[in-house]
Order: sequence, then C-alpha cells, then structure tokens
Amino acid sequence: MKIIVCIKQVPDTSEVRINPETNTLIREGVPSIINPFDLHAIEAGLQIKDKTGGKVTALTMGPPQAENALREAISMGADEAVLLTDRAFAGSDTWATAYTLAAAIKKLGADIIFCGKQAIDGDTAQVGPETAEFLNIPHIAYVRKIEKIQDGYLRVQRLMDDGYDIVESSLPVLLTVVKELNTPRLPSIKGKIAAKKAVIKKMGHSEIEADENNLGLKGSPTQVKNIFAPPKKSGRTMLEGTPEEQVNTLAEALRRAKCL
Repeated sequence: MKIIVCIKQVPDTSEVRINPETNTLIREGVPSIINPFDLHAIEAGLQIKDKTGGKVTALTMGPPQAENALREAISMGADEAVLLTDRAFAGSDTWATAYTLAAAIKKLGADIIFCGKQAIDGDTAQVGPETAEFLNIPHIAYVRKIEKIQDGYLRVQRLMDDGYDIVESSLPVLLTVVKELNTPRLPSIKGKIAAKKAVIKKMGHSEIEADENNLGLKGSPTQVKNIFAPPKKSGRTMLEGTPEEQVNTLAEALRRAKCL
C-alpha cells in the first residue's frame, strides 16, 4: 500500500500579525507549524500502514524551511518525505497548488492520498478535491471514520451537518479528513532520531514535468488583492450582578438608546 499525505506548513495562528501599512502578513519571527488538520491526515496514513503494511510518504510544497514540517512528519512515523520547492511555484493559488501536487503524485504513485480538510491560513478546503480532479481519481471529503479497506476499495464515513454518510470507493482515492477521525500520535525518540538523519527529497518543476504556464502566480487564476485585520470594536460594557440585575441594567441601557 502506497500512501501519500499532503501537508502544509502554516503560521501559528496565535502569533499572526498584519502590517498596518502594507496589509500583509508579518512572517518574520512568527513560528510555523504543521496545519493541524494535516496531523490527523498523517495519523490516518500511519494507522493504515500499521494494519496493512506499506509506505507513508509526506509531501509538501513550499520554501526550503518547509522541510521542518516534513521532518516532524517523519518523527511521527512517516517513511519518507518529499519537498516540492522551486521559485516557479511562488504565489500559487489553490488551483496551481493542486496542479503541482498532482504532478508530483503522478510521479510518486499512490493508492491512497490523505489531506487535511482545509488549511487554517486560507480555509478554502479546495486543494484536496482539486488535486483529485487533476489526478482524475475519486475523492471523499470530510472523512470521520475509515470502516474498511480491502481488495482495492474502501468504505468510510463522511461527516455531514445532520450525521454522516457511508461512502465506498475504489482505489486510488483521495480523502480529506476531519479532526474527529483520530488523535495524532506524538513523535517518538526513535522517530526524532530518524527525522534528524532523514534525507528529504527535493523536486522542482522539471522533476515533476509540470507545465510552467500552470505554476505559481503565472498559472493562478485567482489572486489575493488585500489582507486586513478586522477593526477593533469599542464601547463594550460588561454587565455584573445577578441575572435579574443584568437584565434590568440592559433594559435600562436600551431605553436610553431608544431601542425599546
């Protein structure tokens, strides 16, 4: 079983700051982490490997420092890691990112591809399904449980607003997963040693035989025009006292504001 887990290195959301003059993210000094949903994708791949055997490959696209995220995936138990890094990839939107990932996956080969349901920096939830479309394979989003994998097919539960669906698919298939699927394991001492020694395979656009017209900013049909912080709200009042006293205080304030 060949399993590929697509991960993304994202800024730690608790540390995100925006430059008020340029309205762009301040990345200097901001720690980066593996996208939290992708940790569940890694765990899903590792659990299948534990049950059926095979190999788990962590795959990401990004600058050289994204190698740190891949080493963390190896410390959790991934067998190998591939970094897609090339100046030609810079500025990619979801479409160009998915095209690039799909081109690499075609080269690497996979029976199951896992992705987190979305990245916490963009929140589009588009890259996983788009990658499957470029690969021309089935995909199932919001997987909350893997019930069975056997004889070239699998059965999963897909999280819905009012419960879940049971969906079956042939392999190869791409799954995007939600946090309800599992609890990611912690890196082991052995895993950390392996991660430190691991040789991360690097691939550029020529290695994956990608069309340069579909890469990076040039190949992106959408672009971010502006990023801004929501304006700070003021004039808040905290109500104190018993529930009855708070209600009376609120009612009096609404009367003064002529809202009642």
